[in-house]
Amino acid sequence: MAKDLGAFRTIGELSKELQIKPHILRYWEDQFAMLTPLKRAGARRHYRSEDVEMVKTINRLLNEEGYTIKGARKFLASRRRGPEMVEDAPQAAAMPLPANTDEDSRLIVAELKTIRDQLSRALTAA
Repeated sequence: MAKDLGAFRTIGELSKELQIKPHILRYWEDQFAMLTPLKRAGARRHYRSEDVEMVKTINRLLNEEGYTIKGARKFLASRRRGPEMVEDAPQAAAMPLPANTDEDSRLIVAELKTIRDQLSRALTAA
């Protein structure tokens, strides 16, 4: 009997469903801060539907598109939007860079300096 789409999945169920070994799922939790299944008594993991989608995306990036873990982390961070971005601000700021030209580098450095100055003013005002 299949579970509803919105139902929680245990690590064993998710492992079997996506054909990913449980130790890989636990490793990805360490490597991807945005992957946070609920942990119940005895540290039993329960994956919500958004966790399942995140695991599917991570699997696709790593195993189909050839991203490294660091690259997949940057890709996922660049796609995050909303208030949860504040928690991971240093990670969320990491975005793929265009082809490295002098003009691109100058623009990037100028933008980073502007952001740094804004953050500095905000911290001083707080």
